[in-house]
Amino acid sequence: MKRLRVTHSTGYRYGAEVSASYNEARMLPVTGERQLVLHATLDVQPVSSHHQYTDYWGTRVLAFDVLNPHRELTITATSLVEVLEAGRPAHAASPGWDDLGATIARSGECVQQLRQTSLTEPPASLVALAAAARGGAASEDSCATAHAIAVAVGEAMTYESGVTGVRTTAGEAWEARGGVCQDIAHVAIGALRSAGIPARYVSGYLHPKADAAVGETVVGESHAWVEWFCGEWHGFDPTNGIEIGDRHVRVGHGRDYSDVTPLRGVYSGAAGSELFVSVSITREG
Repeated sequence: MKRLRVTHSTGYRYGAEVSASYNEARMLPVTGERQLVLHATLDVQPVSSHHQYTDYWGTRVLAFDVLNPHRELTITATSLVEVLEAGRPAHAASPGWDDLGATIARSGECVQQLRQTSLTEPPASLVALAAAARGGAASEDSCATAHAIAVAVGEAMTYESGVTGVRTTAGEAWEARGGVCQDIAHVAIGALRSAGIPARYVSGYLHPKADAAVGETVVGESHAWVEWFCGEWHGFDPTNGIEIGDRHVRVGHGRDYSDVTPLRGVYSGAAGSELFVSVSITREG
């Protein structure tokens, strides 16, 4: 178990004064099976009117309006979270395909997480990769098949920043065989769903240094990984080829990135805007 403090600051700088902005932030983790949130706050500057709610997928959302003229908007989320080490292997207690299909049919979320979106729709070659994994040596083991698909996607793609954007689709990223964690997660989800395995996009943070000392602060990053359903939900980080462990802090999940965008909104003004982001993580235990 590790205790991690995450400070995530993001916002917009405008080319000229804007009269108002209307925004939503999904930056605060929630207590769940693998993590305990000890403290979490979100600060907005300039000070605004706001309210919090939990969205359809269970993610904490801060909705806020800044109705005074401003040239910069800054949101800072600070969280202290205890996270557990990686859980049991992905193939433990795996149901057969018939049993899995019956379970999926009875679960509203599983049915929804089986449908492709515009960001996850897989090209034919990716569907073929998933089909080959489902028809391989572990063909009767749905959990092992899901794990094999996610590993194959991660091994086939190269982490490369600056070559994709937030609207890049799984098909485009797969064709390029590269992108950031968001793209690799979308590709893996598209492949898993094409094989009949419900899969969801998870947003959070990754501590980049496995052997960080207590008290050490490092530059962290927003991160994305996947979870698939094979009797229960299981997480995996295809970008790094690792199980979800005590370096991952979960914020929320959805069908794809658009359901858990950390910050989004609109503003009133003629100037352009520039997004800025910084993340720092301190191991405190």
